[in-house]
Amino acid sequence: MASKNLLTTAQAVAKYGKPNQTGTYLTSIKLPFPLRLAWDKDTKVKTIRVHKLVAAEVLAIFTEILEVYGYEEIVELGIDLFGGSFAYRAMRGGSEWSKHAFGLAIDLDPERNQLKETSKTARFARPEYKKLIDIFYKHGWVSLGREANYDWMHFQKGV
Repeated sequence: MASKNLLTTAQAVAKYGKPNQTGTYLTSIKLPFPLRLAWDKDTKVKTIRVHKLVAAEVLAIFTEILEVYGYEEIVELGIDLFGGSFAYRAMRGGSEWSKHAFGLAIDLDPERNQLKETSKTARFARPEYKKLIDIFYKHGWVSLGREANYDWMHFQKGV
């Protein structure tokens, strides 16, 4: 059974429009601290593209993460390891649009929070990350890990 907090594809299309390859509905936000590409940690990410209707929320999320953890702890915990935001594609293993296609999802630290991991092994299921997940929820976003106990790297706009 799906979580009542997870945005369905139909709800996403109704509120945010149908995804397209050009991402005309996206905007770039300057992050309050640099992220590192998860697969190339020497590459800094200073801006990310998200749906324009959630840009203020995303900026507030990352600003609060910095306030709560401080940059040194963010790096130490790997919260700054960026796995992606906008990606024009279907859900992995499915035919419906991924929330990434809408610019409504962000992946963090994908190496240590892999798709099929559960709370037994996913890094973000540990107590030191509870504040991180709570910050996303405070701003109207959800953790797929908390909601469905898989894909702990994935944060998306909630209902």
